[in-house]
Amino acid sequence: MAWNNNSGGPWGGGGNSGGGGGGPWGGGGNRNNGPFGPRRPPDMDDVIRKGQERLRNLLPGGFGSVKGLILILLAAIVVWLITGFFRVQPNQQAIQLIFGKPYGGAVDPGLHYNLPAPIGHVVIVNVLDQRRTVIGSRSNAGFNRNARATSSENLMLTGDENIVDIEFAVLWQIKDVFRYAFAVRNAEEIVRAAAEAAMREIIGKSNLQYAQTEGRTRIEQDTKELLQRILDEYGMGVLIAQVQLLRVDPPQEVISAFRDVQAARADKEKNINEANTYRNQVLPRAKGEAASIVQKAEGYKAQVVARAKGDTQRFTQVYDQYVKAKDITAERLYLETMEEVLRDVNKVVVDKDAAGPGVLPYLPLPELKPNQPATPLPPRVSPSAQGASR
Repeated sequence: MAWNNNSGGPWGGGGNSGGGGGGPWGGGGNRNNGPFGPRRPPDMDDVIRKGQERLRNLLPGGFGSVKGLILILLAAIVVWLITGFFRVQPNQQAIQLIFGKPYGGAVDPGLHYNLPAPIGHVVIVNVLDQRRTVIGSRSNAGFNRNARATSSENLMLTGDENIVDIEFAVLWQIKDVFRYAFAVRNAEEIVRAAAEAAMREIIGKSNLQYAQTEGRTRIEQDTKELLQRILDEYGMGVLIAQVQLLRVDPPQEVISAFRDVQAARADKEKNINEANTYRNQVLPRAKGEAASIVQKAEGYKAQVVARAKGDTQRFTQVYDQYVKAKDITAERLYLETMEEVLRDVNKVVVDKDAAGPGVLPYLPLPELKPNQPATPLPPRVSPSAQGASR
């Protein structure tokens, strides 16, 4: 056996590589050197030839023999059966199909097995994920090929014959995986179309002012209920979780005029509130004054009635006395009447029989002091004059 002198003997060596002696396992600076000399890359022809020799040892009759065909067929069947394993994630459910027909119920999360294609097939659906469909969005119209122009999707007619620009979102999820997978095709587009139809019906029964203010919550609830009924009639197996109104505005072409109308309505409400405040201030005061006047009138009424009743009773008593003694009563009434009439009149008493030298013919009563007793009349004063003085 000839040795390669350049490699330094059978154990390798310095040679001309400049790496020095490498020992019995090779060395030096050449990385391709092996324990018995330089390493060589594997030859693919040799690898294929060795593989064929091993198969011939396993199949003495060759690939064309019956035993070889059976082994190949069994290996293919095993590989085919292994492909039937599938995994269902926690947010998913699966449907197993055999020759296109489902069998069993919905498959829960975990590792499962079904006959692979073309005999079996597995449909996996995300049932717990909440899907969101936006209708009337201006930003998504250019990116969604299936979305229609916003002029036909988001413009709706209200009950008071106004046009409103609406954008709303529908949150939904799957409640029946079998119906969702096999009852309809392209479920998201059906949800979109049904949601638009339901919203148009509800908006068509509402006024624009109501839809923009206190009616938003009611419109969302009514649309959700109507949309759920529509999808249940279609048998889609879809549950509507929520309907959210994102934008309820007039069209862009009339937004400035609409804002003017809104400002006028705000001024109207302000004036009404101020008028109500003034009414609440004036009305109680007027009611109090009216009640005071009524009470005073009631008091005056009671006073007049009581006085009238007293006068009536007094007249009745006087009449009773008049019936018993007419002359005395008549004289008494005459004297009392004259006293009442002459109470504030300047009075002068004249005695025609007292005329004579040294006798004062009249009595100046107004010149007398209130506390000074009156001068007694002469003894010859007539009775008629005495009655007049009283």
